[in-house]
Amino acid sequence: MERTGRGRVRPRRAAVLALALLAALPACSAADGPDATTAGPSPSIRTLTPLPPPPEPPPTGRLLADLRQSSRDAALGRIQVWLDNDTTRTVTPTRITYRDPRLRAPLVAQRLRPAPAQAERGYTLVLPDRPACAARDEPVTGEVVLRHDGRTEPVAVEDPTDVVGRFVRARCLELAVAEVARLRWSDEVVAPGDVPVQVGDTAALTLVAVPTGAADRELVVETVGATPILSPVDGSSAWSPRLRVRGDGPRQEVRLPLKPTRCDTHAFLESGGATALRLRVVLDREPGELVLRMGPAGAAAAIDFAVASCGLGDT
Repeated sequence: MERTGRGRVRPRRAAVLALALLAALPACSAADGPDATTAGPSPSIRTLTPLPPPPEPPPTGRLLADLRQSSRDAALGRIQVWLDNDTTRTVTPTRITYRDPRLRAPLVAQRLRPAPAQAERGYTLVLPDRPACAARDEPVTGEVVLRHDGRTEPVAVEDPTDVVGRFVRARCLELAVAEVARLRWSDEVVAPGDVPVQVGDTAALTLVAVPTGAADRELVVETVGATPILSPVDGSSAWSPRLRVRGDGPRQEVRLPLKPTRCDTHAFLESGGATALRLRVVLDREPGELVLRMGPAGAAAAIDFAVASCGLGDT
């Protein structure tokens, strides 16, 4: 091999070596290329053939119903009856009623529309302001009566999450509490810091209790739960005001130090119950829970404060 004085390969000899290497490459790729691209999977690798889905069972020919309630339904004071049309024909309701001894009158469904064969449709039922509270502890079963296509028939109904029972217990507790004191949130959210609110500021909610004058009655508000937007300043999941109100006592107020729970836009956009706070109370020595919602002005003030404290005003 010819080399220069510094040990480098001469240019002519380097070109010869490069050509030799290029000539060797096709031989290597010829051995691996065509066969490698057309060869099937290795016999050691097995694949499972997916099983076909089981056949759909034939229609039972029955109409079934169940009660449901979304968070939006709860905020709007309603539930829904879902009709399961497990028949071979479309059912066109002209009237749907739900009867329950815990309610003073039947509930009549709204937004009636056809229910196709082997499909479900939900129909809105507006909850009453005053249920039959004396019957709320009795084991009961409601009934749906469906009028459709020129006939009227009862439809079996289920309430797997106790929608009606939960409503009756909560509403009856609210009515019982109102006999002792009227609870409400102040329309103002007091920010002790700068005005306007600066990023990181805290504030305070005010719970107001106005007694009715009922003698020998007592209400204690033990805790107030946080929401996805509003939380205690100390970072806990609930305030503990332990507000004690006598039915024939004076008006009382308690301030709850407040900060935003989260400062991402998702929390604000997805939190429909941000200004509905859950209270754990003891009424005449009987414990219970109720939801106390802010009025429109107070809710707007609370959300505006949280937005400003989070620095999301331009978002």
